[in-house]
Amino acid sequence: MSEPTHADLANAIRALSMDAVQAADSGHPGMPMGMADVAVVLFRDFLRFDASRPDWPDRDRFILSAGHGSMLLYSLLHLAGYEDLTLDDLRAFRQLGSKTAGHPEHGHAAGVETTTGPLGQGLANAVGMALAERHLAARFGDALVDHRTFVIAGDGCLMEGISHEAISLAGHLGLSKLTVLFDDNHISIDGATDLAVSDDQLARFTASGWHVTRCDGHDPAAVKAAIAEALAVTDRPSMIACRTTIGYGAPTKANTASAHGSPLGAKEIAGARERLGWPHPPFEIPAPIAAAWRAIGARGKATREAWEARLAAQGDARRAELTRALRGELPASLAATVRETKAAWMASAPKKATRVSSGDALDVLCGVVPELVGGSADLTGSNKTKAKGVGVVAKGAWGERYVHYGVREHAMGAAMNGMALHGGVIPFGGTFLVFTDYLRPALRLSALMEQRVIYVMTHDSIGLGEDGPTHQPIEHLMALRAIPNVCVFRPADAVETLECWELALERRDGPSVLALTRQDLPAVRTSGDPTLNRCRGGAYVVREPEGARDVTLLATGSEVELALAAADRLAADGVAAAVVSMPCWELFAKQAEAYRGEVLGTAPRVSVEAGVTFGWSRWRVAASAGIDTFGVSAPYEQAYAHFGLTPERVAALAREAMG
Repeated sequence: MSEPTHADLANAIRALSMDAVQAADSGHPGMPMGMADVAVVLFRDFLRFDASRPDWPDRDRFILSAGHGSMLLYSLLHLAGYEDLTLDDLRAFRQLGSKTAGHPEHGHAAGVETTTGPLGQGLANAVGMALAERHLAARFGDALVDHRTFVIAGDGCLMEGISHEAISLAGHLGLSKLTVLFDDNHISIDGATDLAVSDDQLARFTASGWHVTRCDGHDPAAVKAAIAEALAVTDRPSMIACRTTIGYGAPTKANTASAHGSPLGAKEIAGARERLGWPHPPFEIPAPIAAAWRAIGARGKATREAWEARLAAQGDARRAELTRALRGELPASLAATVRETKAAWMASAPKKATRVSSGDALDVLCGVVPELVGGSADLTGSNKTKAKGVGVVAKGAWGERYVHYGVREHAMGAAMNGMALHGGVIPFGGTFLVFTDYLRPALRLSALMEQRVIYVMTHDSIGLGEDGPTHQPIEHLMALRAIPNVCVFRPADAVETLECWELALERRDGPSVLALTRQDLPAVRTSGDPTLNRCRGGAYVVREPEGARDVTLLATGSEVELALAAADRLAADGVAAAVVSMPCWELFAKQAEAYRGEVLGTAPRVSVEAGVTFGWSRWRVAASAGIDTFGVSAPYEQAYAHFGLTPERVAALAREAMG
C-alpha cells in the first residue's frame, strides 16, 4: 500500500465508527462519519498531545461536546495509540462494563477529558477548561502552562440554552485559546434543522465577541486554513462552522436523519465501503494506515519532553507548588488554620447567618488555599462568596480568583466542572438554593464524574422571608440528596459551617452543596476539641439528656436551634429529649452501624427541617415537622409560625411520637 492519504486516515475513523455501531446494534454513526475529515486535520496538524502520556498537564484539551458521536472520539484515541483503547474495546462498544460507553465517560479511558452526552455541557466545560488554563498561566507562567482547548459541537449543542450562557461568558472573558469546531450538518434527530431553528450561528457568536469563520468540512486544506486563522486570533475565542454531510459516504443515508442515531445496516455499510474505497473487513486497519495514525499520536512527544525539562529546571518550591496544585492536594497548613479559626469561633460564639459564616470561612480559606477560584451568578453580596483581598477575573486579568458569572447558573456549574477536570483549580460558585433547578444537569455531571466542585447555595428555606414561594426552596434539599454521590451539607452555626467547608475541600471524589441560611442563627457549638471535625460523621449528638432518652429530635441547619428549644420545653415537663444535628446525610449513611445506632438511639424519633418531609422515613422517624406545600411571602418568623415550625409544635409532635 502506498503512503496513506488524508482520505485513508479519515476513512479509518468512518469504518471503525460504523462497524462499532453496527456490532452494538445501537449508536450514532452519522456524526463521526461527517466530522472525520475535520478531526484528522485537528489531530494531525494542530492538537498538541502525546498518546503515550495522556495525563501530560500541558496537553491541549479536546472535548467532544456532541457526545452522541462518541465513536469519533474512541476511534481517534485508538488510532492515535492510546493504550487504554484496544480494538477489543471498540468491538465492545456500548456493552456492559466496556470502556466505550454509549456517550463518553470521564475516567473510563485515558483521553476522555469529560463526560458528554447531555448536549451543550461539553461546550460549557471547555469554557471552564480554557479559563483554568489562563488562570494557571498567570500564576505559574506561560513556560509551564500554555495550551489550547478545542471543542466539537453540533447543532443540538448550540440549540441548548446552556450554549448561550457559555458562549456569552467566554466572549466576555476573551478566552482566545478556546476554539469551537461547529459540525454544521443541518440535520437533527427529527430531520432537517430548519424544522426547529433558523439562527445565524456566525452572527450569534460574533455578537458575543467571538472570531468566526466557515469552511467546507470535507476539504482538508480549507479546514486547516480555518483553524490556522483561528489560532492567530489573540483577543477572543473562535468558532469555525464546518459545513459537513452527516453519514458522509453512506450511499442512501448520508445527509438524512436516519444516519444520526441508528446503525446503518449491513447493506448500507457495504455501499459505504465501496463508495469510500475501503475494502477492508470490519475493525481491520491496514498496517500503513495504523502506522500513520500512531505517528500522529507520537508527534507531541518531543514537545512534552521539552516541557518536562522546563518543569525540572524550576526551583524546588515552584515545581512543588505546581505539582501539588495539579494533583489536587491541599496545602499542609490548612488543618492548623481551620483548627485555630474554629477555636476562636467557639470562644466568640457568633450569632450569624450561615451564609455570613461561609463568607468568613472563605476569608480564611482563600488565604491558605490558592487554588480556590470562586464566583457567583450575580448574587455576590447575597451569597457572600467573594473573599477579602481576592481580585476579579476579567479579560487580561485571568490570574485573579473571583468570577462574576452573571445570571448564568447553568454555565457556571458546567464551567466549574471544566475547571475541576482541567486540574490546578478548586472551583466554587454561588446562587440561591432554589436556583439549583437552573444548574442541576451540571451538578449531576459533577457527581457522575466525581469532581470536586463546591456549590454555595444560600437562602436555603422559608427563612429567606419576604421574597416568597418563588424563591423559597421546599423540595430542593431532598431533590439534591436524591442525586448519587452528592454531599449536601446544611450546617447549624458558624463552627459547623467551617467544618463543612473543610470537608468539601477534602472531598476529591464528588461535589458538595453547602445549603446556607439568610437569617441569623445562634452558636450551637461553643466548646469542644477544635481538632475534631464533628460534621465528619454526618450527624452527631448536640445534646444528650441525663439517663435514658424518651425521644430523639433530628434536625439540620437552622432547625437545630428550634429542636434545642423544643428539648428545653420537653425537659421542663420531665421528658428526656436528645437533639441530633445532621449536617450531611450522605456522610452519616457511610458510618459504621454502631456509630449510627449510638447517634440515633432507640427512642422514638422526630425530624425537624424546613422542607418537604418526604425522605425522612429513611431514618425511621415517627413524626416530622416540615413543609409539604409551597412557601409564603412574609417575615421569616411569621412564615415559620405559619407552618408550625415552632418549639411548641415540635414538642407536641415528640409527645405524640412517644405515645
